[in-house]
Amino acid sequence: MSSNLANNLVETARQLGDRPAIRLDETTLNYSEFHRAAAAVAGDLHSRGIRSGDRVGIVLPNVPAFPIIFYGILMAGAVAVPINPMLKDREITYYLEDSGMALIYGSRSRGELVAKAALAKKIPALLVDDRGPSDADLTGNPINEPVERSRDDTAVLLYTSGTTGSPKGAELTHENMSTNASTTAETLIRTGPNDVILGCLPLFHVFGLTCGLNAAVKSGALLTLIPKFDAESALRVLIRDEVTVLEGVPTMYSAMLNSPDADSAELSHLRCCIVGGAPMPVEVLKAFERKFECEIYEGYGLSETAPIACFNQPGYPRKAGTIGIPVRGCTLRLVDDDDNEIVGCDEAGEIQIRGENVMKGYWARPAATAEAISDGWFRTGDIATRDSDGYYSIVDRKKDIIIRGGYNVYPREVEEVLYEHPAVAEAAVIGIKHTHLGEQIGAAVSLKRGEQVEPSEIIEFVRARLAAYKYPRQIWFVPSLPKGPTGKILRRQVEPPAVVSQQLT
Repeated sequence: MSSNLANNLVETARQLGDRPAIRLDETTLNYSEFHRAAAAVAGDLHSRGIRSGDRVGIVLPNVPAFPIIFYGILMAGAVAVPINPMLKDREITYYLEDSGMALIYGSRSRGELVAKAALAKKIPALLVDDRGPSDADLTGNPINEPVERSRDDTAVLLYTSGTTGSPKGAELTHENMSTNASTTAETLIRTGPNDVILGCLPLFHVFGLTCGLNAAVKSGALLTLIPKFDAESALRVLIRDEVTVLEGVPTMYSAMLNSPDADSAELSHLRCCIVGGAPMPVEVLKAFERKFECEIYEGYGLSETAPIACFNQPGYPRKAGTIGIPVRGCTLRLVDDDDNEIVGCDEAGEIQIRGENVMKGYWARPAATAEAISDGWFRTGDIATRDSDGYYSIVDRKKDIIIRGGYNVYPREVEEVLYEHPAVAEAAVIGIKHTHLGEQIGAAVSLKRGEQVEPSEIIEFVRARLAAYKYPRQIWFVPSLPKGPTGKILRRQVEPPAVVSQQLT
């Protein structure tokens, strides 16, 4: 039997075809319409020569076109490659090259960079309206039943960066995605056809893709979309659509809590909230729960684990400030620096994960895969403790990573661009604590001898080359950067001047 993730859409359309599936303001698709639109995309892809295993990119915000094209790609047997629409052309070009993409979708109204990158690499770029491809865009006959795929075939290539600075494609299989969506829908948010999930998490991100879109499709719930999050829009849609399930990162909860519209927002229909992507401040959690009379469940996951691995779960005690206990089908352990398992309580160690949700590996990177996965255990690089009840708490990150407003920013990627500036000799990018965003991007820069430049010029240089959430908001100059015995820059020893940390916005 085929294990294609798209079988969930076909089955839900058969059973609940008249139920609303996707909404964006005045546009609503029911499950039958959703299925027909995805089947038409699949047929069009086949008419263009796309076959099983071919990589197809999606550079779209949270609009109906995204889920239609995503499931169309899967129904065609191809591999979906979601890409952040905030990226610049050089970043998109990297994904095209690394994945060996055969075709890419972009927005008709915002697709200039997609078209430019695709033209340079001589692959087709299909620009579509927010509602999805029109009949004029499509050729071929619809593929109503998904092309057969096995449980270990790659469904999604999801790019995640690392200490090397170059993003790596995590190969998430049909089993990875299917089981994690089922676990989310059945055990974490317990969704059904009468539920409405707020789609404010980006669908190009694994949190929004699995816990929002795929969990909704699995359970027949309605996913109501917000193309770009802001607190006022979120509260408006929460009220208008009587949303029952809210999913977000901590900055989203904080923004809604502090919105001028919060006091007048009546959210009695909101029954379940989940949060991930970054540590949730306990005071924000408690204040949100008090104001809106709801419960927030904190959890933890990674792109490489499809993503949910550990969660505070309904039916179990909630412990604020923890990431909960392992989810169904997933095992966690803590290890010391010598890879010995830590069995005692309250001792810090690296989280390792094994289970049905762990990726196949990194695309075309066997060495990186071998380094990340040993005997089936994925090394997360996150340091945690475990209490006597089995609840885990994150205490540090072993990997160099900054989480700004729920988005992962990898210092090396930003540093690579800083080094392209002709005046920069050395650079170290660090995260600086920020009240609303969790962390902000800062950079210590050492200039080449005889060079003079303003920090603002370097900021604008990086801003023009990286997505908006990645570039440093503050840069300060230093004579030299701290180094170890081998000459390696010791990023963790870099400290921002007090005046800089106070100026961050």
